[in-house]
Amino acid sequence: MEVEVKIRLPDSSAHRAVSALLSSFHRETQRQQNLFFDGAAGELSSRRAVLRLRFYGDDIRCVVSLKAKAILVNGVSRVEEDEEELEPSIGHDCVADPSKLSEVDSRIFRRVRDEFEVGTGGFVCLGGFKNVRDVFEWKGLKLELDETMYDFGTCFEIECESSNPEEAKQVIEEFLKENGISYSDSEASKFAIFRSGKLPQ
Repeated sequence: MEVEVKIRLPDSSAHRAVSALLSSFHRETQRQQNLFFDGAAGELSSRRAVLRLRFYGDDIRCVVSLKAKAILVNGVSRVEEDEEELEPSIGHDCVADPSKLSEVDSRIFRRVRDEFEVGTGGFVCLGGFKNVRDVFEWKGLKLELDETMYDFGTCFEIECESSNPEEAKQVIEEFLKENGISYSDSEASKFAIFRSGKLPQ
């Protein structure tokens, strides 16, 4: 179970302010491309599951993730997650031809085929979005500051995985309040925003 605090920032100004205040705690910047798949008959989405390929940088890494039964309440996300490394070239082959998902020797792909019973229609690529993630280690927390670029606009968010999300959220909110930075609880996952085709209000 992945448990994360998710706090939405209203605009690029708030994003820049957080980045500047935390600059001395910066550890890395990740440039991600996220692409999503479903069965042709919606076998995954109908059961609240998401299959994602995430590429890092210039094909440094590719990670396949299966997420299911996501719940996002009061800015805290809880989701069942299974991840596995994949050779980037194989990942790109699957994006170009989703039928290859049925052929790749991957524990997660086998699980998807078996558990979700993807039919003869095979897999389809739903598209995706890009994300620039700045990672900070601050006050014992690993903060991820995201700039997520969809075809229809850009969102800004702070994420923090924690075994004690309520306490972590309080620490982050106090930091934002002290520095006069506007924020709100995230009400939808990045994937849900992508599928809606519009930015949150």
